[in-house]
Amino acid sequence: MLNPQRSLSELPKMSSASQVERAVLREVHAVLKQLQDVLKEASRRFTLPSSGLDSQLKQENFILGSSTMDQVKGVLTLQGEALTQADINLKMAKSSQLLHFQFRDDKHWKLQQIQDARNHVTQALHLLSCRDETYHFKTGAEVNKLMDAVMLQLTRARNRLTTPASLTLPELATSGLMKMFSPPMPGDVMVNFYINLSKLCLTVYQLHVLPPNTTKNFKPAGSSVVHNPGAMFELNNNRFEVSHVHKVECVVPWLSDTLVFFTISLQLCQQLKDKISVFSSFWNSRSF
Repeated sequence: MLNPQRSLSELPKMSSASQVERAVLREVHAVLKQLQDVLKEASRRFTLPSSGLDSQLKQENFILGSSTMDQVKGVLTLQGEALTQADINLKMAKSSQLLHFQFRDDKHWKLQQIQDARNHVTQALHLLSCRDETYHFKTGAEVNKLMDAVMLQLTRARNRLTTPASLTLPELATSGLMKMFSPPMPGDVMVNFYINLSKLCLTVYQLHVLPPNTTKNFKPAGSSVVHNPGAMFELNNNRFEVSHVHKVECVVPWLSDTLVFFTISLQLCQQLKDKISVFSSFWNSRSF
């Protein structure tokens, strides 16, 4: 790894530019190797194997609930990037009626955020594998270009986990997720699953239909990760208002690990760029 303690005063002591070149290249490749090792660990988190002899991905069950409310409880089964089962219990706010929903046996719900993050990590690893220890970097700018490309993929991977998609209420109401449950979701209930940082989140919306002759000022809500009570939308010539919103979540430990690996990797990239900048300025941006 690059040694941040090395003083610039040591540079003139090197007898020739070729010695500087060899020293820099050794440190560059040492950092690239460390970066690859960290990203391989991150990549493995997306494909945790099961404990059996088969090659199936590990299935993990997560209990979603809240200590301050009991309107919604759920058990979700996550296998890699897919929710393979969801078991949701909902207590309706006004009637206290208990509703129970499960995924249909033939349905899985892909969490696009996890798939996209994994793809970006794979792309970052591909960029690094094209510059193994036998590759000869010709300039500091070439190293920086590689680091910028890797950092772009890592930033996009992290952003996919930290920034859930904003959706309109009609988009939620007509999404394929609403067709995954048995018994079918009633028309006055909507659900959404998403990742926020290292948490697997479930949001349940209870709706009521606005009468055609209502005097309430109708203003359709825009896109949002979570809509608040009072949000309105129109679908199939009917107008709806969100009456209650219930959100429950739980931590997915391997997503926590993955975010840490992203942070470490981005720091390594930036440290290498800073080091190259020192060498480039010392040698007046000449090839080294």
